[in-house]
Formats: sequence, structure tokens, C-alpha cells
Amino acid sequence: MAKKSKKDTDPNYKVIAENRRARHEYAIEEDLECGIILVGSEVKSLRGGGANIAESYAEVENGELWLVNSSIAAYEQAKTWGHEERRRRKLLASKKELARLWNATQRKGMTLVPLVLYFNHKGLVKIKIGIAKGKKTHDKRADEAKHDWKRQQARLLRERG
Repeated sequence: MAKKSKKDTDPNYKVIAENRRARHEYAIEEDLECGIILVGSEVKSLRGGGANIAESYAEVENGELWLVNSSIAAYEQAKTWGHEERRRRKLLASKKELARLWNATQRKGMTLVPLVLYFNHKGLVKIKIGIAKGKKTHDKRADEAKHDWKRQQARLLRERG
């Protein structure tokens, strides 16, 4: 029997938004879990599932990590003290991780792509950032051909068995 991961057994773990195109557009070399600074109405909106990180990216600026162009829907009950939908949000990472991320983006030409936004087992909002390099068109085609071949193999094995 397969071993269940923490996210399978934990009732508090909940994926809010996922960037599914990131793995198609980029070759993810490593990933990093970061905290995110939010206001109250943003957290309430996230509990309802109103977020989009598909067009967003992260950047290191002045020794701080920022999430740019992410969208968290407005929370209807917070009319007066609401939040701006597409504001820059600060991400929490250690100084050592920030230095590594800055090195990857500035010197190696990598991109910081948000992969998934979720509530962890403690109920805190976390974001997984991928350190990625953009794929060329022929790389995307090769990956798609490999994926199709695996799907065809599985189909053939099902027909035999």
C-alpha cells in the first residue's frame, strides 16, 4: 500500500490556488515554501477560495521577496476595510534563502514562479515558489511527446491485462 503524505491525511491542508501552466512553461529546478503577509479580508476571501496566481511571479527587491500580480478576490462583507485585489504582497523567507534567490535570478537568469497557494496543517497561508528556467518550444514538444507515450503505454498494459 502506498504511504499517505501529510496533505492526504491532514484535514486542515487545503489548496487555494494552483499554477498548473508553470510546469508546462518552465523547467522547475527546486522549490521553496514561503509565508505571505496578508490583511484580514484577504484571508477571509482565501477561505472562500477566491485567488489566482496564474499570471503572477515573485521577485527579490531591496533584500525583500515580493509576490507581484497575484489576485485575491474582494471580500464582500469587508466593504469599508477591504483590500486591493492585485497589490504586491510581501513573502517571508530567511536571509540565506533570499540571498540564494537573488543569486539565481540576477546571475543565473532564473525566474521565480509561484506554484501553489495553500493552507498548511496549522491553518496558515503558505505559497510554494519554484526556481525555474523558461522552456523552449522544442523542450515543450519533447515533454508532451514523452507524456503521450506514457499514456499510450498505460493504455496498452490495460488492454493486455
